[in-house]
Amino acid sequence: MANENKNNASLELNNLLQVRRDKLSDLQAAGKDPFQITKYDQTHHTEEARTLYNEHENKLLAGRQPVNTEGMSEEDARATKKADYNERREIMDADPIRVSLAGRMMFKRVMGKASFMSLQDRDGRLQVYVSRDALGDEAYADFKKSDIGDIFGVKGYLFRTMTGEVSVHADELTLLSKSLQILPEKFHGLTDTDTRYRQRYVDLIMNPEVKETFIKRSKIIKEIRTFLDGRDFMEVETPTLVSNAGGAAARPFETHYNALDEDVKLRISLELYLKRLIVGGLERVYEIGRVYRNEGVDTRHNPEFTLMELYQAYTDYEGMMELTESMFRYLAEKVVGSTKISYNGIEIDFGKPFERLTMNDAIKKYAGIDFDQVETDEDAKALAKEHNIEFEDRHTKGDIINLFFEEYCEKNLIQPTFIMDHPLAISPLTKKKPSDPSKVERFELFCNTWEMCNAYSELNDPIDQRERFAQQDANAAAGDEEAQHTDEDFLNALEIGMPPTGGIGYGIDRLVMLLTDSQAIRDVLLFPTMKSLDK
Repeated sequence: MANENKNNASLELNNLLQVRRDKLSDLQAAGKDPFQITKYDQTHHTEEARTLYNEHENKLLAGRQPVNTEGMSEEDARATKKADYNERREIMDADPIRVSLAGRMMFKRVMGKASFMSLQDRDGRLQVYVSRDALGDEAYADFKKSDIGDIFGVKGYLFRTMTGEVSVHADELTLLSKSLQILPEKFHGLTDTDTRYRQRYVDLIMNPEVKETFIKRSKIIKEIRTFLDGRDFMEVETPTLVSNAGGAAARPFETHYNALDEDVKLRISLELYLKRLIVGGLERVYEIGRVYRNEGVDTRHNPEFTLMELYQAYTDYEGMMELTESMFRYLAEKVVGSTKISYNGIEIDFGKPFERLTMNDAIKKYAGIDFDQVETDEDAKALAKEHNIEFEDRHTKGDIINLFFEEYCEKNLIQPTFIMDHPLAISPLTKKKPSDPSKVERFELFCNTWEMCNAYSELNDPIDQRERFAQQDANAAAGDEEAQHTDEDFLNALEIGMPPTGGIGYGIDRLVMLLTDSQAIRDVLLFPTMKSLDK
């Protein structure tokens, strides 16, 4: 029975789709092929038209008071309101605002000689009044045959209906594109998440809040550029295909470059090339670009994502903390309108000074263990066993510290918090702290339990850097697929000489999630990575 219902539904859908194709064939046979139209003169968008009419109305009807129907019978009140409406229409129609709009028809109600439709464009929806008297018999007949999803150009003048809705009185309709597919049913919309991600174009049509998220994403990136421009940073571009994918602990995607007959990798970071530019004297550089990490997918991870890294000569990780705190506060004000934002019902305050904790102090605060008093790798491993923290034989005290932090601390970091002074073992590109060489001048910003960025006082000692690369090579040989490898050209750049530098990387997708109250990274990626349907 279930298969029979499924087959019947499929047959019905195919019939409906065929009807649309038949309508297109009829239009083409009549010389009205919409796909032959190459352009349309669009003078306004819907929200712009609505605002324009409201302002014009306020100007022409200034001082006119609403009618008072108190004490009237229902019939007299209705007649009084209609007379008032007609007077207002007469004033407005004497000085009409003409518009030319274009968009997708999302609703249609045919009522004999007159109809209403809803036109949706980039900004929103606007009602359109369509009448046979205004269009003519033939054009009105064509309109009645149109389907939800068709794209129209509409010319006419603005007015307000009796119910108070700003609308367009159409005197010309142009079918610009025939929709041959059927949009989801309007009351339920497009709710299946897998379909939403695979058919983002339909998701954007049916769900206004989705479109708003991506408009905000664009604004966030624009405001980041504005902020950094105000600090004299220069935007650059660096290679995506590289022979040595360094700058982060991640497994790269590999491919083959046929022209050179060489295996290459997709970059996992932007770091090493941007530092080369610091060596070259550019002093303040940043890049916003895609990076690729061959890892799993969850609510906060996608194999390809947008990363921003910036590097500033003659500063350190303290300078990066000031820049980060200022930029997050600036973005919240510009995008959300306040330094206080809400994520999943929890208020996060970017207006207050961000808390600062060393990694060891955070572990001491949330786990009650003081790793400054732990002297050896063996002692650290014993603590890990005692607390059921899984580790590998190759792990050192520094690795164990990081595992404790992930287990006990991250879940408590809701308000913006800088976690500083990481172990040397997990920071191969960072300067050591002069006061404690087992730690480095590094911080991560945590907010809403998420790591939002990662920053260093950049290592510029080529001898030290070579030794750390050697340790990473050893880790790789021991089976660490995320270990970095020695990059001889980068070492050569450091030997040329790199000034003291502060550097930082921001996950843009996670930042967009936070500022748009989105629950999953796929909700802020227009086209997230999906498994092929034929797999």
